[in-house]
Amino acid sequence: MKRFLLATMAAVALGAATPASAADLGGRPYAPAALIAPVYDWSGLYVGANAGWGSSRSCWTADFFGSEGCHRATGLTLGGQVGYRWQVSSWVFGLEAQGNWADLKGSNDSLLFGGFANRSRVNAFGLLTAQVGYAVNNALFYVKGGAAVTNNRFDVHTSSTGAPPNVLVADTGGQTRWGAAVGLGVEYGFAPNWSVAVEYDHLFMQARTSTFNTAGTLFPPGVFFGRDRISQDVDIVTLRLNYRFASR
Repeated sequence: MKRFLLATMAAVALGAATPASAADLGGRPYAPAALIAPVYDWSGLYVGANAGWGSSRSCWTADFFGSEGCHRATGLTLGGQVGYRWQVSSWVFGLEAQGNWADLKGSNDSLLFGGFANRSRVNAFGLLTAQVGYAVNNALFYVKGGAAVTNNRFDVHTSSTGAPPNVLVADTGGQTRWGAAVGLGVEYGFAPNWSVAVEYDHLFMQARTSTFNTAGTLFPPGVFFGRDRISQDVDIVTLRLNYRFASR
C-alpha cells in the first residue's frame, strides 16, 4: 500500500513540474516567412504614345550643275507604338511598330542659283523594328533595328532676299522613302503594367533623284523646273509611355 501511495505522489509531482519547466524555458517567438521581392515581368503585349523632337539632314545636288548645299529640317513629332516582348531570364526580346506625325522643316539658299532656296519637310515617319534588351528588375536597357519609312515634301522657293521673297516656285509633291533604322533606349517600369522610356533613333534614308515641277505662282503650273539628287538622314529623340497587358 505504501508503495502504491508513493508511486501516485511521484506521478502527481512530475505532472506539476512539467508545465513549470516548459514555462521556465519560454516559448520560441513566431518568425514570419521572409517576403521575396517580386521580379518585374516585361513579357506581353503593350501599346503606348510618344512625343519628342526630330532633325532631318538633306543635301541637294542639281543635275549637271553640282551641289546646292545642305540644311537641317527640325521640329516636333507625336505618335504611338504597339509591340510584344518575351523575357527569358534577364534578356528581353521584342517586335514593335511605330507611327508618327512630324513637323520637321528647314531650308538653305541655293549655292548655285541666286535668289532661290531649297526647303525640306518631313510630315510623318514609321518604324518596324526588332528589340534586344537586358532587364535589371524594373529597368530595361535595349537596342533596336529594322525598317523605316518617311513621308516628305521638297520644294524650291524664292529666298528671303529675293524679289518677291519666300514665294513657292516648284515642288516634288508628296514623296515616300524607305530606309533602315537603329536605336537605343532605357525604360523604367513604375507600376506593374506601366512604364516610361527615353529613346533615340537614327534613320538611314535612301538618296533619291527628284523631279521638280512649277507650282503655278511665278510660272505656269506643271512645267519641268529641274532635278536634284537629295540625300536624307533623320535623328529622333522621344519620351514614351507604355501600358503592358498582363501576359498571364
